[in-house]
Amino acid sequence: MRQSNIANKPARDLGSGSIGKLMFSLAVPAITAQVVNMLYNIVDRMYIGHIPEVGAAALTGVGVTFPIIILIMAFSSLVAMGGAPQAAIAMGENDQSKAEKIMGNCFTTLLAFAVVLTAVFLIFGEPILRAFGASDNTIGYAHSYLQIYVAGTVFVQIALGMNMFITTQGFAATSMLTVVIGAALNIALDPVFIFVFRMGVRGAALATILSQGVSAVWVLKFLLGKKTALKIRPRHMALQANIILPVMALGISPFIMQSTESLLSVVLNTSLLKYGGDNAVGAYTVLASVMQTASLPMQGLCQGAQPITSFNYGAKKYDRVKASVRLLVLSACAFCLVFWAAVMLAPQVFAGMFISDAGLMDITVWAMRIFLFGMFAFGAQIGFQQSFVALGQAKVSLMLALLRKIILLIPLIYILPLFCENKLFGVFVAEPVADIAAAVITTLSFLLWSRKGLKPSEGS
Repeated sequence: MRQSNIANKPARDLGSGSIGKLMFSLAVPAITAQVVNMLYNIVDRMYIGHIPEVGAAALTGVGVTFPIIILIMAFSSLVAMGGAPQAAIAMGENDQSKAEKIMGNCFTTLLAFAVVLTAVFLIFGEPILRAFGASDNTIGYAHSYLQIYVAGTVFVQIALGMNMFITTQGFAATSMLTVVIGAALNIALDPVFIFVFRMGVRGAALATILSQGVSAVWVLKFLLGKKTALKIRPRHMALQANIILPVMALGISPFIMQSTESLLSVVLNTSLLKYGGDNAVGAYTVLASVMQTASLPMQGLCQGAQPITSFNYGAKKYDRVKASVRLLVLSACAFCLVFWAAVMLAPQVFAGMFISDAGLMDITVWAMRIFLFGMFAFGAQIGFQQSFVALGQAKVSLMLALLRKIILLIPLIYILPLFCENKLFGVFVAEPVADIAAAVITTLSFLLWSRKGLKPSEGS
């Protein structure tokens, strides 16, 4: 084992600094990055939904591409969320060489995924979109957006996947800038391409991939530079089974969480199209955007806690692990409760950010209070589940990732309409039922595991 020569302040502080201050310093940039990252797609939807005359159809069409976009992002999470905690644990064990091998293998894997995903969706994009809920009225918008977006898959993989290796070293401000730079460019380019150049949904997609390209260059520049503790080195990029397989095993949980979100979008789109037509699918596009507005800041909280949790678990400082998990969950729950109250009290404000069509507005406002009712429970479910990932508990995190969407939500989407006079209500109400049940089970699972898995450390 080669001993680490890491002498940078961020890595040292993970094992000795104040948990609250550390999490604040890491989470604020991570949350900012996630919120700004959200703007990549959110801003697109805002502009698209307000395109004169065709805004509602265009927004619905772009909404049908979400399962594919989510799936592309899920592959970056498979590598990053599996590799970054493993690298942090190796750093906590004082093994610099192993940490760099993990990162190098992850970089190669991300490039391979980008090639395969680009080819598949460029060749089979249109039939996949129709299977995912696109109608004759919306397929043109969906396919136009997808063709351009998919061409930038390599940028997405690098910008999202490798950025986690900046965060996990404690350089949260740098990882935040990765997203801020790209999103600011996207916000500036969107109205130019959509309205000035009259490119419509194609313009929105082009603005997005150009912005992701700039973010990808920024990430590579840092990880090849002098400031990083872990550097991308060609000798570490050759794939090794003993390195990449554990990464995949741990990353499968966040991958399933995101990829099942893709599957869930397909199930919802097809069910909503069946019971409510294009307007119901358009409403779900807005609801998914609002849910993303809430979930991404929580992902930022989890990213802020992950280096602290992983590093101290590797260093066997279990009291610090418990403190970081506790603070993460309490913060996530507080955020979710405030957001939930705002949505319940003023759904029309959130809907109005994306749409102006009166018919689409009515169904969206009605559905929002139903679909997002269980959001108050998100904090516990995501906080504890992501803590399992940070602790390297691949099997448990995998089961909990499957629980909410595969075991609970998707079956409920098909079952509940059978017992509801209003079939559309049955589809929408499946979400809060699954959310609350998953939060309870995930919380109990972590509390039971921690009794044995996190015994109090001695001398800490």
